Amino acid sequence: MQNRSQLPLIIAAFFAIYVIWGSTYLLNKIAVAQLSPFMLAGVRFVVAGLLIFTIALLMGKSIRISRRQFFNTVLAGFLFLSFGNGIVVWALKYVDSNFAALEISAQPLVILLMMWVLQGKKIQPMSLVGVGLGITGIYLLINQDAVITHEYAPAGIVMIFAAMLAWAYGSLFVGTADLPPNYFVNTGYQMLSGGVLLWGMSFAVGETWVPMGAWAPGTFWAMGLLIVFGSIVAFTSFNYLLKVVSPEKVATNTYVNPIVAMFLGWYFLQEPIPLQSMLAAGILLTGVYFINTRKKTVGLRRFKR
Repeated sequence: MQNRSQLPLIIAAFFAIYVIWGSTYLLNKIAVAQLSPFMLAGVRFVVAGLLIFTIALLMGKSIRISRRQFFNTVLAGFLFLSFGNGIVVWALKYVDSNFAALEISAQPLVILLMMWVLQGKKIQPMSLVGVGLGITGIYLLINQDAVITHEYAPAGIVMIFAAMLAWAYGSLFVGTADLPPNYFVNTGYQMLSGGVLLWGMSFAVGETWVPMGAWAPGTFWAMGLLIVFGSIVAFTSFNYLLKVVSPEKVATNTYVNPIVAMFLGWYFLQEPIPLQSMLAAGILLTGVYFINTRKKTVGLRRFKR
């Protein structure tokens, strides 16, 4: 049972993983309207990584790690951030933020199936119900003309799914990998390496870099909020909650983030919410609930935006 003095901090931390993570879809959508996606995500994570290293040093933590730990953090940074996040930001140029959030809410389903395929983990009966509902929800979500408003929307849908596979594999990888024991150091290396790799991806595909002096005010605000709140505050809150409350309660952000993203996309960007999307959301999130009822997915706790 938690100390009552911790209750305000716990409430604030839940607000962070519910609302802040839910809002990152909107913020990325705003920023990617002016900035190239890989450049955008790279700046976000490089700056956040440097800030986290600064915090670690101010806390008196050593940032020295072994060669194996460095390699593992680079791989995790690529799976989670360079590919897992960068590809989603790219897809937001062609699909609505609320649609992307709904598709990504199927992440627990992807992790569960990957554990079954790669690790031979038996799927529990309750989770089987969740798998069926999840597949139904995904089918209803993508099988509607309302979401294909851009010629590259189908490619965006496929790439978001590919990003989900990267997150799922990364979630399984970090469960057994030799990583720095200190959270700030581990996260700092992942963010910095993931951001640098994103810059490499940006140069490789020939993205146009918009000088900071030419950024619109909305782009500045979106980037600042993504760095400070989306990459540092919410992630720190997430790890704090894992220490003070049950993982099942922390995982409820899986249900809330898409709802927050849908509302914010509708309110600020006038993104439509078709009836079929609402039905798909209800079925998909119910499936995620059934999957989370039996906590079998060790990687679920690692999935974040």
